[in-house]
Amino acid sequence: MIGKKTWIIPDGFLQPKSLGEQISHEAVCVLNLSNENAVVKLTFYFEDQEPMDQFQAECGSNRTHHIRLDKIADLQGNLVPRGIPYAIKVDCNVPIIVQHSRLDTSQEALALFTTMGYPIEQ
Repeated sequence: MIGKKTWIIPDGFLQPKSLGEQISHEAVCVLNLSNENAVVKLTFYFEDQEPMDQFQAECGSNRTHHIRLDKIADLQGNLVPRGIPYAIKVDCNVPIIVQHSRLDTSQEALALFTTMGYPIEQ
């Protein structure tokens, strides 16, 4: 199998400000190369508040899914807070590949970055 079931993304931050037509956002990009649908659970960790651990998404077998963190809500309808640094743990029922991307449009010269998550051996 290709991928891991647990991934860590230590640097997260949803910029509260956006300029122009593009909205500042982040995404957890998932690639599922298995023959099963992936159930992806996201836990957000903060410097000074309890973790938020009720976020869930699905990625079909042999598919990709870009989980927009400015749009996902947890099981109680809570959104990922903007303007607060966080880290993310991604857990899945099948091995997946995880990449993290951020689009920051808070100033005229927008910034886009992407990085691979840190896979945990199991």
